[in-house]
Amino acid sequence: MLAEALSSPAVERHFVDFVLTLPLLDIEEGYWRRAGDLRRSILRDGYKANLSDALIAQACIDKKVLLITHDADFRHFLPAGLKLA
Repeated sequence: MLAEALSSPAVERHFVDFVLTLPLLDIEEGYWRRAGDLRRSILRDGYKANLSDALIAQACIDKKVLLITHDADFRHFLPAGLKLA
């Protein structure tokens, strides 16, 4: 999520400074496999699932943390255990 938050060419310096103060989630063993399985299941159901969204969703699912987002595409991850704020 950090990389996505910082990747916009329009991002302002104060936003970068703020984002860099936030704690990062450590990934758990097997994360990459679970993220791939998660994305495959969403795509198989006929829904949109960008790789970056699947990676973010899986990290939040693993750590049981709420995801704060305005991106409606994350609703497809709710049946897999994602919680949205």
